[in-house]
Amino acid sequence: MQILENANKVHFISLGCPRNLVDTEVMLGLMLQAGYEVTESAQEADYLVVNTCGFLESSRQESLDTIGMLMDEKKENAKMVVTGCMVQKHKEVVKEHFPQVDYLLGSGDVGSLLDLIHKENRGERVTSAKSFLQSGEVPRVQSTPKHYAYLKIAEGCKKKCAFCLIPDIKGKLKSKTIDQITKEFNTLLKNGVQEVILIAQDLGDWGKDHEPRQTLTQLLKEILKIQGDYWLRLLYLYPDEITDDLIDIIKNDSRVCRYLDMPMQHIDDSILKAMRRKTTGGDIRNTLQKLRQEIPEIVIRTSLMVGFPGETEEQFQLLKTFVQDHPLDNIGVFQYSAEVGTTAASMEDQIDEDVKERRYHELMQTQLKVLNKKQQQWIGKTIPVIVEGYHPETDLLMVGRHYGQCPEIDGQVVINDGRKVKAFGKRYLVEITQVADYDLIGKVVGPIPQKRVSKPLKML
Repeated sequence: MQILENANKVHFISLGCPRNLVDTEVMLGLMLQAGYEVTESAQEADYLVVNTCGFLESSRQESLDTIGMLMDEKKENAKMVVTGCMVQKHKEVVKEHFPQVDYLLGSGDVGSLLDLIHKENRGERVTSAKSFLQSGEVPRVQSTPKHYAYLKIAEGCKKKCAFCLIPDIKGKLKSKTIDQITKEFNTLLKNGVQEVILIAQDLGDWGKDHEPRQTLTQLLKEILKIQGDYWLRLLYLYPDEITDDLIDIIKNDSRVCRYLDMPMQHIDDSILKAMRRKTTGGDIRNTLQKLRQEIPEIVIRTSLMVGFPGETEEQFQLLKTFVQDHPLDNIGVFQYSAEVGTTAASMEDQIDEDVKERRYHELMQTQLKVLNKKQQQWIGKTIPVIVEGYHPETDLLMVGRHYGQCPEIDGQVVINDGRKVKAFGKRYLVEITQVADYDLIGKVVGPIPQKRVSKPLKML
């Protein structure tokens, strides 16, 4: 397969979730393997690839804005490839706004990128394969910093939440095998990765499509047989998936980050039922209590939704009270978006946009007050931190993350004394001296003693 001489530079933009980023890394790997060269300049590129997100109206608009920006910046003969969830679900919208796009590629067809762009004429490949899971034979080039990487263990979703289009966009649940996952995990470690972040739409559903059925705890036990001083982070676990076995694994192996991203959405029983969630408000409170009791140092992040159809002022106030009475470390607050094709979009009692807006700001202000108080618990503690590099605004400061901070999502640790740092992407002990909203501020006191490696992670 030949590429045109002097027409081999490609520019990638990945939008949306980390699962999209993994797909982008696969496309990047395919093109590099075929002899293409990656460029950070859109103006220099011969091919521009945008991996879109189509989850919400706001994300679709961001995708269109990004395509438009690249259309304006690209050189005259450059080819534009648009792929991802928006193409899978809303390709006609892309065509309507940008009929000059050269290639459209479905979210489940990213492995066919080279075949598509090597066609003489413009075209598209959008099949019924709604999601993509690469195997060990498919190349992938890590685009994140060398010390951390995402490992996608499943795609699609078996849940039927009333407000969500993911099952429609991404299709049914598809899980990788334990063998595939452990091989990929080992490869990442050999490449120098210090932190592996397991991702799926819902980690807790992994293996439920296998025969015989398997569980996340089975998978984690196999992964943790792999020797090494790494961090293993779990992204997206719903409250009903937090089992006693899972808590024991997090509690008893220091390599598993004491961190959970646990989407709750609401706390009122009627709203949760209307959302088609599997938990009640009581279930959520009990899960939080058990987690705090068994793993006192655990950091919990969640997402909450305001303005779901039928949400009364009383139900919203209950949500505010929950945030005050059960302090969480990080909360993403979202205004309900009526997505065509979802059950909730056709429900009665849709909430006015101005009411959603008010409730959003009110809940965010409540969380900030809780956060300012909760963050004080870190002051005076000495904790392991991955030092990632210099602060983007000045080389006089460094930045890093502790076990309770996920890349690109949560706050960070700002280091005002990094004289003892010998290399970036490594862990050091940092004494926390101040807080600044979601960020912590501290100084490096030294490397992590080797004896700490095999012991459970404890606050010092």
